[in-house]
Amino acid sequence: MEMELLAALTGAVGTLLKAFSGYFIAIALFAFFKERGFKRSPPKTRFAALIAARNEEAVISGIVESLKNQDYPPELCDIYVIPNNCKDGTETAALAAGAKIIRCRRPVRYKGDALNQAFEELANMEYDAFCVFDADNIASPAFLSEMNDAFASGALVCKGRRMAKNPYDSATAGCYAIYFELFNIFFNRARSRLGLSAKIDGTGFAVTRKAVEILGGWKTSAITEDAEFAAQLAYAGIRVAWVPRAVTYDEQPTSPPESVIQRMRWCSGLIDVAKLRLPALLSRRRAAPRAGAGERCLRFDSFMILISPVIQLVSLIPAILAPVFRLLSGKLEILPVLAALAVLYTVVAAFAAALSAYAGYGLRRMARSVPAFPLFMASWLPILVAAFFRRTSSWREMRRAAALPQRAEERRRAAPRAPVARGA
Repeated sequence: MEMELLAALTGAVGTLLKAFSGYFIAIALFAFFKERGFKRSPPKTRFAALIAARNEEAVISGIVESLKNQDYPPELCDIYVIPNNCKDGTETAALAAGAKIIRCRRPVRYKGDALNQAFEELANMEYDAFCVFDADNIASPAFLSEMNDAFASGALVCKGRRMAKNPYDSATAGCYAIYFELFNIFFNRARSRLGLSAKIDGTGFAVTRKAVEILGGWKTSAITEDAEFAAQLAYAGIRVAWVPRAVTYDEQPTSPPESVIQRMRWCSGLIDVAKLRLPALLSRRRAAPRAGAGERCLRFDSFMILISPVIQLVSLIPAILAPVFRLLSGKLEILPVLAALAVLYTVVAAFAAALSAYAGYGLRRMARSVPAFPLFMASWLPILVAAFFRRTSSWREMRRAAALPQRAEERRRAAPRAPVARGA
């Protein structure tokens, strides 16, 4: 009788997982449709670029210089660095590079706290939109002009393409590069074709003053401010447009321990955001007064994204129980299991190779990362499980793979541009 109940439980969980996976697979298929383009518009949007920085003296000049060298009128973009909890010369380096400084007057735990104070200080200034970057970023020369085109077409919030700045530094950094390309194509491009939101993942996005006012300012409290902000936008019925030619190059961890620390923080933050925002996304209160199908779809998609950590944790039930059933019934055979794992590994590695080639990284230079990518993806599950039981509650800076700021430009030149169409 107990075995029958366990079998029924496993079957029910399996059905739930198939439905959940089917939703994301169905959306991903739209990645193969041609991207829609934005009409070119004359420079009009006045931007404020916001860069929260903690002990970033080594790299802060790179992002400032890349924003000063945009193919966009310099008088239409002011660059603000927000030093917080710094023990080095971040502020001095930022001023020397040509940025303005916003000083935090309240304690800063997370990046969202620094952004909150920046938005408050700039609230009465005549900016049309705000771009958010990390200190180790490099922005492509067309970033602001592409965002301007999107805003001129009616977008309220835009997300650019995220690529690794240092894809060849190590197998770990290369795995991030492949992972971002996977996300760019099968998450963001696919959703743009369906009228859903691109994913705001920490950096390289822009938000209009109107959107900030609708939300009542920047008000995030989780360690992953990007996920919380995205949930707030979905709740308000505001779509995040996908702008793939606005590229941000982002430096990635180069060692497995640093990667685990970073992804533990991401998973912990997503779990915390789910606790904070899922009840609102499920409720009907404060929805847009005349919310249509599009707004409801945005909220549902956000719900599915935030519930994914729980679903992935539940996926362990059949993964554990199925071998137990076979073992108890004497039908567990090791060789078929190993063969299946070998096939899965080969398929994922081949997929990684295809993504590397598509992104222009070159298979030769990614020779270490492609075979490591299946292990990188498999490591998400134990990291997620660990995050459920031991939440990361403090931000920890990553040790830069290269401390010298002049190497930022070298890395930007080395990182290839993705062959993307001008799209939304």
